[in-house]
Amino acid sequence: MKETIIALLEGALDNLRQQGVLPADIAPAIKVDPTRDKAHGDYATNLALMLAKPAGRKPRELAEALVAALPASDAVQKVEIAGPGFVNFFAATDAAAQVVRLVLEVGDAYGRNLTGQGRRVQVEFVSANPTGPLHVGHGRGAAIGDCICRLLEATGHEVTREFYYNDAGAQISNLARSVQARAQGIDPGDTGWPEDGYRGGYIIDVANAYLAGETVHADDRHVTAASDPDDLDAIRDFAVAYLRREQDLDLKAFGVTFDVYFLESSLYEQGKVEATAARLIEKGHTFEQDGALWLRTTDFGDDKDRVMRKSDGQYTYFLPDVAYHLDKWQRGFETVINEQGADHHSTVTRVRAGLQALEAGIPPGWPDYVLHQMVMVTRSGVEVKLSKRAGSYVTVRDLIDEVGRDATRFFLAARRADSQLTFDIDLARSQSNDNPVYYVQYAHARVCSMLRKADAEDRSFDHGLAMEKLALLDSDQEKALLNRLARYPEVVQHAAAAHEPQQIAQYLLDLAADFHTCYNAVKVMVDDDALRNARLALGLATRQVLRNGLELMGVGAPEEM
Repeated sequence: MKETIIALLEGALDNLRQQGVLPADIAPAIKVDPTRDKAHGDYATNLALMLAKPAGRKPRELAEALVAALPASDAVQKVEIAGPGFVNFFAATDAAAQVVRLVLEVGDAYGRNLTGQGRRVQVEFVSANPTGPLHVGHGRGAAIGDCICRLLEATGHEVTREFYYNDAGAQISNLARSVQARAQGIDPGDTGWPEDGYRGGYIIDVANAYLAGETVHADDRHVTAASDPDDLDAIRDFAVAYLRREQDLDLKAFGVTFDVYFLESSLYEQGKVEATAARLIEKGHTFEQDGALWLRTTDFGDDKDRVMRKSDGQYTYFLPDVAYHLDKWQRGFETVINEQGADHHSTVTRVRAGLQALEAGIPPGWPDYVLHQMVMVTRSGVEVKLSKRAGSYVTVRDLIDEVGRDATRFFLAARRADSQLTFDIDLARSQSNDNPVYYVQYAHARVCSMLRKADAEDRSFDHGLAMEKLALLDSDQEKALLNRLARYPEVVQHAAAAHEPQQIAQYLLDLAADFHTCYNAVKVMVDDDALRNARLALGLATRQVLRNGLELMGVGAPEEM
C-alpha cells in the first residue's frame, strides 16, 4: 500500500510539473508514513510542506493541488488534507486485505528481498577470550550479532560469521598459570597462587581434565593432555582448547554458529603483525620515544598517538588489531561489521586510524561497529552477580538454564544495543502478557489453536473462499492488523540497513498487540462461511509473519503454549 501511494504521488508530481505548478527540475524524495491515529487515515505524507517553498505556494494550497492531481486508484478509499498541509490516505478495504493473499502466497519469503545483490559482508561478534565461560555481555553480543547476520541474509547479502580468539598475550598466560596452580593442588589465597589468577570453578574442571589425560576436540585442533603439572606450555595448549570447546557448546546451546574461527596467534605465526608494523614504518607514520614505537594516529583523527611496541619489545593489542583488520580487507570483505561491547569504544578510532596509516586503499570509516552496553541480571529486584560455574559473573548458560534459549535471545536483542539492559529473570520466566517473548509467541500459538478448533468443528479453512471474500475484513481492528502486516517488509529493510534487530522485536510486539486486540474484538468462528474463512486467512497471515519475524530473532514459534 505504501508503494502504491508513493507511485500515486509521483504521478501527481508529474502532472503538476506539466501544469507549471512545480519547477520542471524538482524531484523530491517522497516520504510516506503510517499514521498513529486511524482517524487520520492509514498513511500520511508531508510532501506539500516540503515543496511549498520551492513552489512558491502556501503548503495547504499546494496540498490541494497535489490531491487534485492524484491519478485515480481503486486502492485508495479517500484522501484528506489535515493541518497546515499534511495529506492523509485511507486505504480501500479490499486493497488493504490483499496483503493476506500476498503473505499466504510467498510464505517464508514474505519480508525478504534481494537489495543486497549478493554483496559479501563479514560480521565479527562475540570474540571472547578463551579464558572462561561466556558471560551475559558475550550473550548480548551473540544475540545481536546473530540477528544482524539473519537480517543481512534476509536482504540478499552473502554473510560470513566470524569469531576472533585472543589466544595470545597476558590473559592466556594467567589462564595457564591458574590451571597449573590447581593441578599442583594450590588454591586461591595459598602461597604460590598467581596474582592475577582465574578463580572460577571451571579452572578446577580444566585442571582435573588435564591431569586425567583427556583429549579435547576444538574447532581446528585435537589436544591430548600431557598430564604433567609442571609442563606450562602443555597446560596452556590444553586449557585454551578446553575453553574454546566449552564456549562453542555455550554458543550451540544459544543457537549461534560461526563460519570462521580466527586465532590471534596465527597473526604472529604467519608474520602478519611484524609485516603490519614494517608497513607502518615504511609509510612514515611512526616514531620512537622512550624506547617504544609509536604510531601518529592523531594524523587520522585520534585524540592522541598510540604505542605499537612497548619498550620491552612486546606489541600492544592495538597492532594485532590493525593486522587482523588488514587481513579482513585482503580477504575481500568491503563491508565488515564488528559487534562488540561498549568497552571497545576506544578501539574504534585507533583501529580505523591504523588502517588509514597503512595506505592500503581502505576507505575511511571502515569497518562498521555496533557496540552494546552492559547487561545487569536481576532476580526478585536484586542484582545477580555470581555464578557457580564462573565464580564472578553470570554466564550465558546460566540464563539459558534459568529461562530457556528463546527468552534469553529475545531479551538480549530486543533493546537498542547502545542502551543498558536489565535482564529480569522473573519476568523472562513468567507466562504473562508482561513477558514480551511470551506475548509474541502466544499470538502465534493462538492462531494455531484457532485453526485446530476449526478442524475439530468440521469447519476447516477454505483457502479459495477466503481469497474471494477478503473485502469482508473491514472492521477497525482488522484494518489495523492488515496495515501492520503490510509494513513488515519495510521494517526488515530498515532494521537490516541500520543493523538494529530491536526494530524486529518491536514490530513483533506491535503485531502481537494488534492481533490480540482483533481476536478479542472480532469473533472468528462465526456461522457465515465467507466471513469465517476470511478471518481465518487473516489469522494465517498473521501467524506467518510472526514466524518470519521470530526466525530473524532466532526464536522459536510454538504451536501450543
